Amino acid sequence: MAKPEKVVLAYSGGLDTSVILPWLKETYGYEVIAFAAELGQGDELAGIKRKAMRSGAVKCVVKDLRAEFVEDYLWPVLKSGAVYENGYLLGTSIARPLIAKHQVEVAHAQGATAVAHGATGKGNDQVRFELTYMALDPSLKIIAPWKDPKFTLTSREAAVDYAKKHKIPVRQTKKEIYSRDRNLWHISHEGADLEDPANEPSDDLFVMSRPISRTPNKPGYVEIGLEQGVPVKLNGKKISGVKLIEQLNRLGGKHGIGQVDLVENRLVGMKSHGVYETPGGTILVAAHRILESLTLDRETMHYKQHVALKYAELVYYGQWFCQLRKALDAFINVTQRNVTGQVRMKLFKGRCTPAGVKSPNSLYEKDLASFKMGAEYDPTDATGFIRLFGLPVKVSAAVNKKKKK
Repeated sequence: MAKPEKVVLAYSGGLDTSVILPWLKETYGYEVIAFAAELGQGDELAGIKRKAMRSGAVKCVVKDLRAEFVEDYLWPVLKSGAVYENGYLLGTSIARPLIAKHQVEVAHAQGATAVAHGATGKGNDQVRFELTYMALDPSLKIIAPWKDPKFTLTSREAAVDYAKKHKIPVRQTKKEIYSRDRNLWHISHEGADLEDPANEPSDDLFVMSRPISRTPNKPGYVEIGLEQGVPVKLNGKKISGVKLIEQLNRLGGKHGIGQVDLVENRLVGMKSHGVYETPGGTILVAAHRILESLTLDRETMHYKQHVALKYAELVYYGQWFCQLRKALDAFINVTQRNVTGQVRMKLFKGRCTPAGVKSPNSLYEKDLASFKMGAEYDPTDATGFIRLFGLPVKVSAAVNKKKKK
């Protein structure tokens, strides 16, 4: 009798992977090794090893990846300025390649020949997982049940019924059936009533932040210290990246910071509607952007905005482990050499606004920027500059005038 094939499943303990684990075992007889990544998702991993084993796993491996997530994934994205379609701070997108990377490592350590994920055949996550597998070990077999013709649990309602039948504990019910993904950076909400973008998110949807109507009537303030584009201080004190984000999540959540209702373009071609909460991340992105406005020259800043758009696409499309992303990181790191300083942020009723910024590398010259003319600026220099800068417009106007005669 042939020995069962070993498969490492990216296991979150959520609805999809909770039913996929026993399904893989009963449908194909696989030896399933569950792999769970601790990325700051709160109490979601409580009892996950016991649950995985009761669901049929031969082993459950849990890794705390929070520090790596922050240092090697979130900070590069922050420095790049990447935001997908003006609103999404890439919280799920950037976590998937990290999970898949360690999943591949677990497969190597456990002698597995295949890796599996619970991403649907309509979403972006299937691409993010599978591109990472391909980049790090193309010899591994990829198992994606949602694309398997034998997989009949193709709705969340069907998955809930399957879980009930197999006595698998899941948080979701048919009434509370949102698809959520949470980590240190954010939480996403999709499905149920949100499938219709005409529906306003209800106040009880939010998990990491308060509804705006329940936020304080007085603003909160926080100071972020950055060195070469990386946040290192909170209110003047050195702090680890993980603790920094945790504290900003609490403070930002209290003031309703980082709530985004977005209709976005998925990589697979359709539009989707989701709600994101990114309280701490929103504060950091705003603080970083403000400090860059003080320390980057015009040409670098404008070119970097183009790079940020491409960087956001690479992350969203699951192309983290590609040559272009590494090349862009090299450019971005050069731009960050002078992005050092302190930014004070005001938090009030869902808004995150600057309340002061300073840097030893500031390019802002008060006397030069002042409306008061001084010896440091000769206004007559502007006459020749404007003549030359406007010459193409002037010539074009003269030619058009002649054509009309």
